[in-house]
Amino acid sequence: MKATFELEVHSAREIKPYPAYRKSGVEWMENMPAHWVVRQLGNVGRFFKGGGGTKEDDREYGIPCIRYGDLYTRHRFFITESRACVAPDRAAAGYTPIRYGDVLFAGSGETIDEIGKSAVNLIHGAACCGGDIIVFRPSIDVDPRFLAYATDCRQAAYQKACMGRGITVMHIYGSELKYMTVALPPLPEQAAIVRYLDHVDQRIQRYIRSKQKLIALLEEKKQALIHEAVTGRIDVRTVRPYPAYKNSGVEWLGEVPEHWRVQSLGRIGRFFKGCGGTKEDEREDGVPCVRYGDLYTHHQFFIDASRACVTPELAATVYTPIRYGDVLFAGSGETVDEIGKSAVNLIRGSACCGGDVIVFRPSIRTNARFLGYATDCPASAHQKACIGRGFTVMHVYSNDLKYMAVALPPLSEQAAIVRFLDHAVRRIRRYIETAQRQIDLFGAYHTRLIADVVTGKIDVRVEARGLSDVAPLAAKDDSDDGFDQEGGSEGTGWRHGAEEDGPLADVSDTGRSHAAVAEPMTGGR
Repeated sequence: MKATFELEVHSAREIKPYPAYRKSGVEWMENMPAHWVVRQLGNVGRFFKGGGGTKEDDREYGIPCIRYGDLYTRHRFFITESRACVAPDRAAAGYTPIRYGDVLFAGSGETIDEIGKSAVNLIHGAACCGGDIIVFRPSIDVDPRFLAYATDCRQAAYQKACMGRGITVMHIYGSELKYMTVALPPLPEQAAIVRYLDHVDQRIQRYIRSKQKLIALLEEKKQALIHEAVTGRIDVRTVRPYPAYKNSGVEWLGEVPEHWRVQSLGRIGRFFKGCGGTKEDEREDGVPCVRYGDLYTHHQFFIDASRACVTPELAATVYTPIRYGDVLFAGSGETVDEIGKSAVNLIRGSACCGGDVIVFRPSIRTNARFLGYATDCPASAHQKACIGRGFTVMHVYSNDLKYMAVALPPLSEQAAIVRFLDHAVRRIRRYIETAQRQIDLFGAYHTRLIADVVTGKIDVRVEARGLSDVAPLAAKDDSDDGFDQEGGSEGTGWRHGAEEDGPLADVSDTGRSHAAVAEPMTGGR
């Protein structure tokens, strides 16, 4: 593994379990350290319901306000700052005040797995929360940050999932949460656990963020290569500029290779509107069907297979048939940047599309894969953004798309460009997938580490000695902490990750895996 931050075992010593255990008396934790106690939240504090207005009350300045959706999207264990504020008079009249150390639970969620997502309030001073939040206020001395880990660790999530009710939307209530149990060590030990987990958390989060930066750079590299190849900035056969260029007559395109021609889509094919039923028509087998939403979520440049099918009868009577080589554009989208997202159909045989899809069928010979790259490259995305219409939802129409220009080299050259891009994109995608696997692995490891520590499976008191208290890593903290500085071609991390699949096998063993991470995290002892 070439990255600076390595998860290798730097010491033969493992983090050991506690010297003595006893039965916990709860289903989710068979044994616990002999000196710990298990308590129901209802016996160590009280619950009350949050209430407040809507996001229309949000202001940049005022009283910090936490809304239930923020618990899913912005706060992980800790609430150190709010996404928005409300005016002081509005906070006093319509919102529920919260204190430092209160635990906030989301009262509803979309799935059973996420119901009751929680975080502890660490905002000093006045703060409030909105509706659909359940507030727990401890009445005993407890480390707020320990409580944050304990009430949203894996075992706590399991308990909350068992309490969730509902089908379309899941709900949870304070009358059930009061029976949720947590394992509590003595206060000094809570503080030691928090110090250890905070240090490990910061190191892991910085590592993950560095991988996310790498993925973003690789995506930029991919888009730049595609743009340069399909607009003639480079000759992929020599990886150098073409010997001669001419003015394209298109402002955004500038010059193109002298032997290329620039055409509007309306001059080289025709457009027609797709139509069809709803997702209730979908089947596992039948005629492949592409819906406009799939162009955002499932297909990039190419449609090799459909997410779902419809019956042959519906495909023939309700849906619009599509052919190999047709380019499908999404007719609507949420932002101007994504409007008109497109991909070329590469499905051989019968296929169809649903409504809000605009189909372009070429009337001249083109390389289908070249057209897939050319109609959704950054230059084409810029053109589609300029013709998008709307405010809440953006729309694009075939009457506008027909003026969209593409630069067309000879067919043999289109094939060469496709071969070059297919190879380059596959290579970049491998690096992205490697980085994403590492992010997923570190996330799973971190989840397990927290669960093992706050339930007493391992004793981190020795590891915590000498560590200072640290603030949780802020959401806007983008420092890379020295990780992944080897980079690669042009600083994009092009070569990074090629040999990074090996040394993570140690995370399958609890004690040794925690020792493996702890030593580089804490800087050694």
